[in-house]
Amino acid sequence: MNTFSKPLLTALLVGVGLCSDAFAQKAEVIHWWTSGGESAAIKQFADAYNKAGGQWVDNAIAGGDNARAAALNRIAGGNPPTAAQFNTSKQYHELIEAGLLSDLDNVAAKGNWDQWMPTPIKNVIKVKGRYYAVPVNIHSFAWFWYSKAVLNKAGVAEPKTEAEFWTALDKIKASGQVAFAQSGTMGYERGTFSAVLLHMGGRDLYNSIYEKRDVNAIKSPAFKTVLEKFKKLHAYTDAGMPTRTWNDTTALLVTDRAGFQIVGDWAKGEFINANKVAGKDFGCFQGWGPKAPYMVSGDVFVLPKSSNKDVIKAQELLASVVTSPAAQVAFNNKKGAIPIRPDVEASSMDICAQAGVAALKDPARQTPDPSMLVPPDVFGAVGDVITKFWNTDMKPEDAQNRLVAALVSK
Repeated sequence: MNTFSKPLLTALLVGVGLCSDAFAQKAEVIHWWTSGGESAAIKQFADAYNKAGGQWVDNAIAGGDNARAAALNRIAGGNPPTAAQFNTSKQYHELIEAGLLSDLDNVAAKGNWDQWMPTPIKNVIKVKGRYYAVPVNIHSFAWFWYSKAVLNKAGVAEPKTEAEFWTALDKIKASGQVAFAQSGTMGYERGTFSAVLLHMGGRDLYNSIYEKRDVNAIKSPAFKTVLEKFKKLHAYTDAGMPTRTWNDTTALLVTDRAGFQIVGDWAKGEFINANKVAGKDFGCFQGWGPKAPYMVSGDVFVLPKSSNKDVIKAQELLASVVTSPAAQVAFNNKKGAIPIRPDVEASSMDICAQAGVAALKDPARQTPDPSMLVPPDVFGAVGDVITKFWNTDMKPEDAQNRLVAALVSK
């Protein structure tokens, strides 16, 4: 999200007070959940909200950038939605600074958010002591997914170490199958890179790069090795990679045409929508070893500020419903994510979700997503370097120098 210009901020501030024609408990929700698995998931929230006495008005817009832009334009035009989806990141912090979002302290107090909210999420949705976003799920980009049929054909099992992972890629490639499926979009190239950094470089190096933005760490031999490993994955991809979306990439695993994919656990929704069963048709792991770090990210709803009492009531009902234990389990079982609450009943969840819940209960494993650690413009600059490195013959040393400029000079 680009920095707001002063004219736009002025228009946004004026627009906040113009929403006065909403009906009681009627909630228009802008979001980008449009794939098969995502649509099935958002219906769980809609049904729960309607059952609670509200009226859910669904406004699905394909693509995160498009949906966020539509929400901002609506606010600027004086006709904001009741709620809008953003990532659990710093994407909406400028809206907070501009006084454009309602705080949720009343709902948070009633729901005891301070007691159970995971620290990485709390740190990004609670600003200057006040809650400004409704967390709806916990995702992690750093999951490894695989097709059991493809691995079986190549004669390999789930890798338990990094070395076994590279061996498995070699054997799948030798069997004539696509070893590694990758989306050709910048955000997913950057996501794969961040997962490689965390799981193959280690959490200390990951934190030094993203949280501390340490020049010496970026220029270190250890980080150069991470870049080399990331680029090594390119040799295991297929010719259809460029411009392919994440869900079309996941479809290669769902239909047993590719071995591995590193992507967020929203991909699991695509397996579920195709009636695939975790542990039987596909597998998952979050790095290697029982204490592997768990990269925490997710989605939130932000609630544009309004002076209309009916809108405020609808927003408070929405926040209460989507954070309730029952709605959390119903939504996230379809979405492929895990609930934001550690106090939900996990027995109905599949083995991948249960592994995520177990990881989340260990604070020592919780690792903030890069988007929680750096501002949006810096995160975008990192993506530009990574996608250039991935798709060209750029040398690792050049990428290191460019990442210094992206991370430290911004």
